[in-house]
Order: sequence, then C-alpha cells, then structure tokens
Amino acid sequence: MHNRLLALGVTLTGLTFLAPQIYAQSSTSGRFTVTIEGAPDGPAVLFLPGLASSRSVFDTEASLLAANYRLYRIQINGFAGQPAGLNAAGPILDPLVTDLHQYIVATHLHPAVIGHSLGGLLGLMLAASHPDDVQKLMIVDAFPFWGYAFNPEATAESIRPTGKQMQDEMLKASYAEFKFGAGKSSESLVTDPANRKLVTEMALTSDRAVFAEALYDDITTDVRPRLARLTTPTELLYPYDATLQGPNSAAVDKLYVTAYAGMPLIKMHRIDGSRHFIMYDQPVAFDAAVQAFLK
Repeated sequence: MHNRLLALGVTLTGLTFLAPQIYAQSSTSGRFTVTIEGAPDGPAVLFLPGLASSRSVFDTEASLLAANYRLYRIQINGFAGQPAGLNAAGPILDPLVTDLHQYIVATHLHPAVIGHSLGGLLGLMLAASHPDDVQKLMIVDAFPFWGYAFNPEATAESIRPTGKQMQDEMLKASYAEFKFGAGKSSESLVTDPANRKLVTEMALTSDRAVFAEALYDDITTDVRPRLARLTTPTELLYPYDATLQGPNSAAVDKLYVTAYAGMPLIKMHRIDGSRHFIMYDQPVAFDAAVQAFLK
C-alpha cells in the first residue's frame, strides 16, 4: 500500500504563499487564469507552474524580475484550490496548449516561457505546435516523455496501463491515504521541511479529478518525435542531490541528455544540491540561471 501511495504523488508540486503586486487578473479560457505584474513595458515572460501547483511557486523569482520584465503567471484551473472550470472533464494538456496559443495570439505576446515540471512539458508542447509563440524556453526539471523515466524502452502506448492505474489509484484513495502519499512524495521533491508541507497542501487542495487526469496526460504524452524539428532556443535546468540520487552524478546527466537526444537548440544546466523544486532548494542558483537565460 505504501509503495502504491508513493507512486500517486511522484510529481506533486508546491509553492510558497507570498503576495505579489498584481496589475491584472483575467479568466481567459476556462482552463487557466493569468496574473500580470512587473514592468509595464518590459519584455514578456510567461511562467507555467507544474502539476498541482499555484502560480505562487514562482513568487520569489517574480519579485526579482518585476522591475525589468512584464510577467504573465499562469495557474491551471483545478490546481491548488482554483475551481476546475473546463478542466473538470476530458483531456487537459492538449486543450491547454491550444488555449495558451490563443491567449498569446490575442494579447500579441512573444514571451520567454519558463515552465516547471508539467509546466515545462506544456512549454515544450507549445513550442512544438506553435513555434512562433515562444521566443525562448526554459524547462525546469521535466522530460519530453515522462514514461522514459519509468522505462527507457517505454512508448506512449505501452505506458498507458501504468498511467491509467496511477490515475485510478489516485481517484479511489481515501483522503487519509492520499494525504499520506502526498506527504511521502514531498520528501523526494524538496529538501526543506516547511516547503515539503506546502507541497503536500497544494496537492490536497487540488481538484482530485483534474489532478488525476493531468497526471495521466503527463505520463502518456511523448514529444520526443518532434524534438528534432524544434527551432526554439531552449535551456533545461535539472537537479542533482547526492543524498537522494546517490554519488554517481554522471548517471543523472546521462538520463537527461538521452531524454533530449536529437534536440538541436537545447542547453543543459545541472543544479547541484537540489531536488525537483530547484527554485526552493537553490533559489540563488535558480535566479542566476533565469537571469542569464533572459538576457
């Protein structure tokens, strides 16, 4: 039972609750909302948080960028206490990419996009489907196909039963079981106990059906066949924590390099001493990477 519950929360995400100055908030598509803040005439930066996360996961970084950049911070409906809206039924990721594209076109943006986890996959999907939408892309610890992390020989089709099982287990788990799984998962995602608690709370306040469907979509989406055609300059940040992953950092490097093999315009930057939430575990290194990326 414990192993099954741990699997439920393997990509749970969390946030810190700060209060940014918000210039505008709009409900755009029924699938996400956007807050707009920062320098009115600055270059546009669009943030995409991950599975079960609020936009607030990027609060600290937003406070460091606001003087010079116009920030568009997405929150997916159904995550972290936000009503499910149109995400209440059916696939989530593909419709989200369509609606993000429509929002970018309608608002005449050509932003740099920074996406964490599921948000990184969304950014990759957006750049692959609508290359004119994304000026450049930063992916924060995400794979183009999450099934690869389970099994290097997996395909989108072969991983579907695993994804369906995880979705079903999440939906049928009792609150106590789900809370236990979320809490245990957070230990592998972030080092600080206070932030681990926030990670857990984000999962617990997300709409369970939206969470489970997004998890399934995440596991079964494979962008690898499209990587060779991507023309968007891309940077990948990925973590390494010896206490969690063991002393062989080269094996971790190989995992990410192989996952993105064939992508022509990608640079990779490992952040040591960090788990999945690089912005929490190594905020100084994360900011330095973001600032360099945006220049």
